[in-house]
Amino acid sequence: MSTQEQNPLAIAISKVIAIGSLNEKALQTDKAERFAILQREVPATVQLYLGGKIDNWFAKVDGTGVIFIMNVTTVEEAHTLLEALPLGVAGLMEFNLIPVGPLSPLRLLLNQA
Repeated sequence: MSTQEQNPLAIAISKVIAIGSLNEKALQTDKAERFAILQREVPATVQLYLGGKIDNWFAKVDGTGVIFIMNVTTVEEAHTLLEALPLGVAGLMEFNLIPVGPLSPLRLLLNQA
């Protein structure tokens, strides 16, 4: 029996929202060094996009980080992928990872029909 059959309100993870913020170490890092890391970060992030792991990407308007909508089904996979990016390896960005899925309570409305 699937999790959905056991609990109709259970939510299967279908994406992870990753909210990345430059940390204090990044703010204290020399501007030239940070720029050099960013030059490696961009192609590595594009590779995740082209590989289907990043669905959407946004910049925080205050310039302090990014938001990725990731095509992964576990927080662990998102964490592993993001920590392997140059900013993650350098310890300059931290991510808040939020697993999300379909609005499963809608299933209750379908059962009433």
